[in-house]
Amino acid sequence: MVKQSTPVKNYRAQAFLQMGLLAGILLFENSIASFVFTRFNLTDDKRFTLTEQSKNLVGGLKDVVYIKVYLEGDFSPGFSKLRNATKELLDELRIYSKGNLEYEFIDPSAHPDEKERKSIYAQLYQKGIQPTTLEERTKEGIKRTYIFPGALVSFANVEMPALLLKSQLGVSPELMLNNSIQNLEFEFCNVIRKVTNPARPAIAFLEGHGELDTSRVADLANELRASYELKRVVIGGRLDALKNFKALVIAKPDSAFDEKDKFVIDQFVMSGGKLVWLIDPMQVSMDSLQQRGEMIALARDLKLEDMLFRYGARVNYDLVQDLISSLIPVVTGMVGSQPKQELLPWYYFPVMSPRSKHPIVNNLNAVKGQFVSSIDPIDAPGITHTELLTTSQYTKLSPAPVRVSLGVMQYKPDPAMFPQKYVPVAMLLEGSFTSLYKNRIPPAIAESKEIGFKEKSVPSAMVVIGDGDIARNDMYKGSPVALGFDRYTNTSYGNKSFLLNVMDYLCDDAGLMEIRTKEFRLRQIDPAVTESDTQPLRVLNVSLPILIILLFVSRGYGSN
Repeated sequence: MVKQSTPVKNYRAQAFLQMGLLAGILLFENSIASFVFTRFNLTDDKRFTLTEQSKNLVGGLKDVVYIKVYLEGDFSPGFSKLRNATKELLDELRIYSKGNLEYEFIDPSAHPDEKERKSIYAQLYQKGIQPTTLEERTKEGIKRTYIFPGALVSFANVEMPALLLKSQLGVSPELMLNNSIQNLEFEFCNVIRKVTNPARPAIAFLEGHGELDTSRVADLANELRASYELKRVVIGGRLDALKNFKALVIAKPDSAFDEKDKFVIDQFVMSGGKLVWLIDPMQVSMDSLQQRGEMIALARDLKLEDMLFRYGARVNYDLVQDLISSLIPVVTGMVGSQPKQELLPWYYFPVMSPRSKHPIVNNLNAVKGQFVSSIDPIDAPGITHTELLTTSQYTKLSPAPVRVSLGVMQYKPDPAMFPQKYVPVAMLLEGSFTSLYKNRIPPAIAESKEIGFKEKSVPSAMVVIGDGDIARNDMYKGSPVALGFDRYTNTSYGNKSFLLNVMDYLCDDAGLMEIRTKEFRLRQIDPAVTESDTQPLRVLNVSLPILIILLFVSRGYGSN
């Protein structure tokens, strides 16, 4: 009996020793972890690693930022993935915020009373979170999900929406969700920066040269007011007209600039001011075409060619035709006494899907243009060029004067007639710009202390766009329609997001726009494989854990 009990005691002692050793190791690791904070990300695309800009932003919070996320409910796997990614990101941000970031997930459809639910929906819509319907293909067919993919970020008395789902035309739901997940960090950090930063940069919308009036840029202006101070400015030859403004928007002027106004704009750029040019160098309008059926588009001399050339770009006197274009209603015949209308592609309204990975256009929805002109980069010392928007691979350029006729839609398009491709129509210029007036003004002006003439700018940036209508919203019954919304096809294009990104990039002192370059790989399961091999996979998933447990149990009995 004594010989049989000794091995059992030794076995128990060994087990207690191992448990004590394990507990000691855990206590030691916890004590180390309480003094040293570090996190390991083993994913190859580093999707769980925050950028230094994000860490610095939330690490510098002085008070609590509260976030209500309305992405909760019974979702499809795709939206569940977006919800989980949102939660993981907020967990990461909360850790680096030192307790100054809190959040909760809310299901806006959870209330049992239908009237109350509709009231919640209306409140979210008014606060900028629009519902969406996402179509996903399942085994049972097409599944439509009605949800509010957004969040409200609050700090002190300021509240702003964060939009978690980024719509993109022509993109699969899986890729759209993946791109939205990529954008989460930028979206939250950008909104957190805005609600916690009371200082808002000032932006001027130029007047005095036939620019778009307040009603035609109303939707864009309303969005910009959440982050910037806006003012409409007439230069009128005043040297200090643009003083204290961070950026200047010149939206679709139709009359020539005089040298006094150009000098003020030039010196604004030389002082580091940011500039957005939305230029229509051709005289053509849809109203005239609908009245007459055709017209001759002529060049419009705005007297800006020399200025843009010196800065590094040329907006050409031509019109773009593109096979990838939006639709307009056209009378194609008569049904009885009533005209028959059809929606046909209008090649002068190109739909431009950004190809660049630049933060301004990364994962951006397609942008709709109207009578667009091409842009050439011009060699300028110290200036770099980045194409932001281009046409498609089926493009035709027609130099001025151009005969524009609605009759072109009667014929089936021949791709061979659209030989150019990827023509730039929006371009970012960055660097130290040279003044248009260098060596062109008398010494009395160049040396005047009151004027303070500068012939070279500090590092700065400007965006040149060969279409003024990209910023123009339509009107319906006297009220502005959302910028980029096409009432004929009920399609929302990315015009507003594009211009907001342009302004955020130009005025971004915190460098947050760089976060938008993060890219996650889309790992998709082959549906054909999953359909054919469903049963073996299910059997393996259920039986493998049980087999592993039985294996260890049998080894334990064998040892005893």
